[in-house]
Amino acid sequence: MVTVSSLQAEEQRRLVAACFARTGLTVEQLWLRYFALGGDVSEGELRAFLRGSSSLPRIQRDMVAHAVNERLDEISGARRAPYSRDTGEDARPRGPLAALVGLLDGAHRVAPERLPEVIAAAGRALDLRIAVYLADYDQHRLIPFPGQPPGRVPLAIETSTAGQAYRRAGAMLAEDSAGPRLWTALLDGDERVGVLEVEAGVNTDLNDPTLRTQCHWLASLSGHLIAAAMRYGDGLDVTRRRRRRGPTAELLWEHLPPLTAATRDVVVAGGVEPAYDLRGVTFDYALSETTAWLAIFDAGRDTESAGLVVSAALAAYRSARREGQGLQGQESAVDKALSAQFGVGTAVRGTLAEVDLARGELRHLEAGGEAPLVLGDGHGPATVDSARRSPFGAGTPGRVSAARLRPGDLLVLHTEGLSDARSGDGARFSLAGSLAANAGHVPPEIARRVLQAAKSHCHNTFAGDAGLLLAHWPGTP
Repeated sequence: MVTVSSLQAEEQRRLVAACFARTGLTVEQLWLRYFALGGDVSEGELRAFLRGSSSLPRIQRDMVAHAVNERLDEISGARRAPYSRDTGEDARPRGPLAALVGLLDGAHRVAPERLPEVIAAAGRALDLRIAVYLADYDQHRLIPFPGQPPGRVPLAIETSTAGQAYRRAGAMLAEDSAGPRLWTALLDGDERVGVLEVEAGVNTDLNDPTLRTQCHWLASLSGHLIAAAMRYGDGLDVTRRRRRRGPTAELLWEHLPPLTAATRDVVVAGGVEPAYDLRGVTFDYALSETTAWLAIFDAGRDTESAGLVVSAALAAYRSARREGQGLQGQESAVDKALSAQFGVGTAVRGTLAEVDLARGELRHLEAGGEAPLVLGDGHGPATVDSARRSPFGAGTPGRVSAARLRPGDLLVLHTEGLSDARSGDGARFSLAGSLAANAGHVPPEIARRVLQAAKSHCHNTFAGDAGLLLAHWPGTP
């Protein structure tokens, strides 16, 4: 008796063989491609399969089809060889999977400014109406992306329900005259990009926990795609800008890592001000399973070359760190790069640090920079003991200092421009007080709130660039 499944297998074999004939490959060349994909039948068995004198298990047929399709992609850009499911049951995804697959398929090779349309189309698979809001670079407002249905206006992060979802990196349900809507944070990993506004169809309940989970998946994948698209186009980025950036600020923002990142053992978050007139401050970090490396650099605001100088310091630090050098090797690399490129007397202040994530051991080196602060449960912000040396560029080796973090501690690296921000009457900004007041929030929200408080304190007239880098160590599991 001939079964339906055997008929489907033979139909797949026939089509695969026909497609193979158009690849221009020999059987040996096809077998090498198939074997590289994990195939485990011999070249002779593959030859017999293509001739129709023997059959293969379903997974092996699909690997042969994939090897054929890879070759067809190379010569024509079209896939023709069917997979086993193509000749049988309906393999189209439905429900939440249809939304995610639709988002991935729709985003492939799409212009960045079209992504909000793709996200909205994915939402329709869940019977949802979706609009995209992006956070501006001041992290003060959420801006609706142009071209969406009319009536949407910028929303304040501090006072709106949408802003509350952004601040918490979660979801908030709002009830108003227009009906219920769900606001959920757009996340690229742990970095907040903006929010999605979600409205439901007549038969969909936004209070449904399962739907909330599906919206979270959609927002997370959308956040990844938006962040990736910003690297190859300006259509999304310009929405986030409230005013023009000068060339130096543009350079420094391009060199910054994501403002938030996390592993199981550490969360880092940072920020810089003034966002649109940054001149000489940058920071960096790298995370691994065992270690968090942190650095902050300040070349001041007083010279035209400050942005280039601090960028050179950052590049030298990254190069040394990626070569596996420790703090003193990183220090030496920055010193040499500055003196070689800009001559003796060029100075950059900064702090280098590394945290052993298993034991909470902190090692740090200050080169004219501010000593780190540590804030934790049961104790207010305290400056760790340090042995400061002259700024980078002087070539004077410094001494590495050590301290021990306690589980739950927040490590704070900052520039003088933040701690020395002054009000109109000359009063200094209390960095320690602001950190303590916001200690209950997640690290990216602490960074945002502290920088907003400093900006308000000095009426956005920073005498020096304000840089802030936080690392929260939860302790060993």
